[in-house]
Amino acid sequence: MVKGTTVIKNKTGLHARPASDFVQAAGKFSSSITIRRVDEEDDEANAKSIIFLLSLGLCQGEAVEITAKGDDEQEAVKTLIELIDSGFGE
Repeated sequence: MVKGTTVIKNKTGLHARPASDFVQAAGKFSSSITIRRVDEEDDEANAKSIIFLLSLGLCQGEAVEITAKGDDEQEAVKTLIELIDSGFGE
């Protein structure tokens, strides 16, 4: 299992378009991937589900933890953190 943390940079948080981009990127990996707020242990979502991701309501400035478990776990966490850090091109 690999974990990584980052901070949401987008002014509008992970709204529909960046959330869709995130889910598409997560879906390219075979690993099981979750995302959660760093300060909330019980509030975790499947990173491959747009519905679950949007239900978190992640806002700008919130720290998130991405966890992956599987054959490509390191690459999955690295890629998804880089995507968030890029601001999704906004």
